[in-house]
Amino acid sequence: MWFIHKVSGWGKQRLTDLKDSNSGEWHWLAEKPIPIAGLNRSLWRGAISSKNFYILLFLSGIISTVGLLANSAATIIGAMIVAPLMGPIIAIAYSMVVGNQRLLKRSSFTLLTGIVLTIVTSMIIARIVGIKTFGPEIWGRVSPTLLDLVVALAAGAAGAYAKSRRRVADALPGVAIAVALVPPLSVIGIGIAIGSQSVTVGSSLLFLTNLIGIIFSGALVFLAQSYGSLERARQGLILSIGAIFILGLPLGFSLENLLLKERTRRSIEYLLYRRTLTFSSQDIRRIQVERQEDFLIVEVEVAAPVGSISEQQVNMVKDFLQESLKQPLTLNVRVIPVQEFTAPASGN
Repeated sequence: MWFIHKVSGWGKQRLTDLKDSNSGEWHWLAEKPIPIAGLNRSLWRGAISSKNFYILLFLSGIISTVGLLANSAATIIGAMIVAPLMGPIIAIAYSMVVGNQRLLKRSSFTLLTGIVLTIVTSMIIARIVGIKTFGPEIWGRVSPTLLDLVVALAAGAAGAYAKSRRRVADALPGVAIAVALVPPLSVIGIGIAIGSQSVTVGSSLLFLTNLIGIIFSGALVFLAQSYGSLERARQGLILSIGAIFILGLPLGFSLENLLLKERTRRSIEYLLYRRTLTFSSQDIRRIQVERQEDFLIVEVEVAAPVGSISEQQVNMVKDFLQESLKQPLTLNVRVIPVQEFTAPASGN
């Protein structure tokens, strides 16, 4: 007990010494927001439609489109870092709260021309490549939900805060990756190139969600740091809130549909593994559920030996799933043939 008490006393003394050695006036480390004149100059530089802006955006569009068509996540992330679209968008949020009409017009023009350039670039590449089938990277950007709006709001706040703090500017590439502005524009171009209305509309909704979320939360952060005034920002904030409310309806429906599909998929996975003899010992690679108006389409991909699953068994499983889920469904089973060879050891 004496030893434990002594060690405890020594630990408390060490903590006290450490606290005393780090005490003092640290106010010189506190970083204040950038003065309005400096922030104004910085945002003007990012809002000007310069040659560098268009060159970087053009290259980013190429990288993003190729990455989407090749289904390469790493390539798409590279395109997010190169893209300079955050500059004019944050400038729009700032000009809205300070009432700078010239900056608002300039940044809006830069953003609009940048959007057109990115979409046209992706259209040309998609036509040249001629790919007609989409991978997960493209499909993942055609069904935005409220979760994407939350990401956009957080990213906009982070972008505005980073712009207003000199020492936090290194976080801007991370903000660009988080909100992913260029890939949805590239998907829009790909959708137009192949004539897919669902892809074009879905990716457009995602881009608008990101755009409005960034502008709204960025404006709030600038207001919180005493840039501009609520009186000047009132009209822009009302428009942003109205746009978020309008977007929230399809986003909320999409999120509800996504959660419902995931719950259904998990139920089907449980039933196949635990309640059927046909699939209980099989290697199920993928289960995908699509909801139509009054029935489900269930896609199951299985790795199994040739002839191990028959059409009759699939029909029986389909009837069992319909009865368990109390909903009509179409069951499509894709069997990937598996062949196994064994070369036995030979003696000397």
